[in-house]
Amino acid sequence: MRLKQLTFLLITLLISPLFINCILTVKAETAQTSPGLYVGVDAAFGNIAQTEQLIDEVSSYTNFFVIGCAQRIGTNLGFGIYNETRLTIISQYVYNKGLNFIVYSGDPTYPSKQWLEKATKNFGSHFMGIYYFDEPGGRQLDKDYPAVTSAENFNDAANQYVNMLSSWLTSGPYTITNNFDYPAEYQLFTSDYGLYWYDYEAGYNTVFAEFGLNSGNENYSQQLSVALCRGAATAFNQNWGVMITWAYKQPPYIEPGPELYNDMMLAYDNGAKYIVVFDSNANYTENVLQQGQLDAIKQFWQYAQDNPRTVSQASDRTAYVLPQDFGYGFRGPNDTIFGLWDADWDGTASLSFTADISMCAVTFLQMLGPNLDILYPNGNQTVKSLGYKNVIYWNDTNMIPNMPTMPPQTAATSVRAQQFTSYVKTIELYAIVASIVIALAITGAILRVRRRQLSERPSSANGLTVYCLFTACPRAKT
Repeated sequence: MRLKQLTFLLITLLISPLFINCILTVKAETAQTSPGLYVGVDAAFGNIAQTEQLIDEVSSYTNFFVIGCAQRIGTNLGFGIYNETRLTIISQYVYNKGLNFIVYSGDPTYPSKQWLEKATKNFGSHFMGIYYFDEPGGRQLDKDYPAVTSAENFNDAANQYVNMLSSWLTSGPYTITNNFDYPAEYQLFTSDYGLYWYDYEAGYNTVFAEFGLNSGNENYSQQLSVALCRGAATAFNQNWGVMITWAYKQPPYIEPGPELYNDMMLAYDNGAKYIVVFDSNANYTENVLQQGQLDAIKQFWQYAQDNPRTVSQASDRTAYVLPQDFGYGFRGPNDTIFGLWDADWDGTASLSFTADISMCAVTFLQMLGPNLDILYPNGNQTVKSLGYKNVIYWNDTNMIPNMPTMPPQTAATSVRAQQFTSYVKTIELYAIVASIVIALAITGAILRVRRRQLSERPSSANGLTVYCLFTACPRAKT
């Protein structure tokens, strides 16, 4: 019965005029020239001389820089004391090279109010904001200093996460915005590999979706990260970007030049406003970008200058709407919901539910590629009001017949290491994967041929390769 349901869905998607129209219709009238593109490097190591050398190297083919190392030199009443002299030296060096920049911080006292006032006066609009706290969503999913450690259900976990993160950003007694003259004086950035929606809801202005190990660089579709992050940014009317992080846990850390170039192109073709490459070793003591990777950044910069892009509008894309508060990491069967529940939190029923949602996401990605955003319901704002060409809800029985309701949840405080010890569950999961892979192999071949007929240049997004959602892969940068 279950395989019949899956087969029906896949056949429906293959013949549906909705999806054929989404893929084959070129809507030049709604596309517009990109209002801005920021390309740069996140220097997360502490050495001033190496940082200045890197700035010298990249300043001719980037326009954005992340001062990614907050050098702590002591403590006072539980808060850090940081080397703001170092920060001023590097900021001035970046500014003198004509680059825009943001400053990383993990402490509400840094940068100080005095430093921010001087930065506004001395650097003007080149100082674009604060990159505050790293990977909050990913840390929640992986139980690495999570914001929420226990919850009654998914809704409770979502509310706690948003409220806690919001208190760190804007609403608590010890927030980074206490150093601002007014709460929205500076933009707030972060980089993440999950729960993007809730990052925006908590108050971030820009989230960089990470391409790398923790987000599943090798066995996971980066297009899914784009769909989730861009969808959230669209719903909250904010900006989004891509941070390309470690591909390996050891040297050379960053992927080779050709792969790096392809990742930058994928981000560019999907409309990312910021495209940033992370640069640091595991100890945050020195840079790791080599000449081949720097050449790839330079090659991409030149391409972007020679080929101004058009950015698709919501009216060109389809929205797939997930269940309310289903904070799943989408990295495979071992992933969690808010770091508190396993994918099989309620036994076979919940495992099947999670597999159905994941299967729909990967199928829609294969059909729509860069024209898919993934969102959640957003209070009183309807998804249709955002202007999407098509909206598909997870429980739309016209498209997804017999989709079960989301099983109830019980209170959770921690997540065990999930192992599929049930032979029945394992066989069922592999059957689902097999049906998806076969269908996608067929549809992928058809769609790639038809897409080539529409474009003279095969972009990395149009040449989408969808990786199996059911293969988890840990990520390095934390």
